[in-house]
Amino acid sequence: MLTAPTNTTQAQAAAPFANEIAWFKKQDSIKAPPQKPILFIGSSSFTNWKDVQDYFPGYPILNRGFGGSSLPHLLLYADEIIFPYNPKQIVIYCGENDFGGGPQITADSILVRFKRLHNYIRSKMPKVPIVYISMKPSPFRQKVLPQMQAANELIKTFANRTKRLEYIDVYSHMLNADGSIREDIFLSDKLHMNKQGYAIWQPLIAPYLRRK
Repeated sequence: MLTAPTNTTQAQAAAPFANEIAWFKKQDSIKAPPQKPILFIGSSSFTNWKDVQDYFPGYPILNRGFGGSSLPHLLLYADEIIFPYNPKQIVIYCGENDFGGGPQITADSILVRFKRLHNYIRSKMPKVPIVYISMKPSPFRQKVLPQMQAANELIKTFANRTKRLEYIDVYSHMLNADGSIREDIFLSDKLHMNKQGYAIWQPLIAPYLRRK
């Protein structure tokens, strides 16, 4: 018979990111989230965007990104971080961390994972608009950039063929004229963006956000 984990270590082993999900629930109990928000979900590029609301004044942004997450984690916690909020729009940034799963993770794997997440959301929310932000190029991910670009293209093609699913290209806007990665828009870890990076993202994302 299964029993509940008896300590934090066991809980974390049984359910990765359980502490982050618990923290979201605690925040919701302290301050009620906005009604029908624009829900940002995904990995650390959203987690670190602490002042995202300031970039999109007038929009009810709710940020539920948790760093280190991959697409299967968003699927795992969809019942806790997506549906309870009854979002009017869902914005997803995820996929980079999936490549950390080893050489067996390919562009096709990423597409399959994204489709699973998309289809699960659709099974519960048939009409909610979904936006996928392309995986970004970073010096830290240099070795997997070809696979990342291929995965971006596969998801873009899928989005173009799918109702109420839109794709935003941030990848190409984060490069120099010669095609190299702009290193000035990253923190010292060469992975996470600084304010200059988010300043690039803001005008690319804003036209896709729903006011109603």
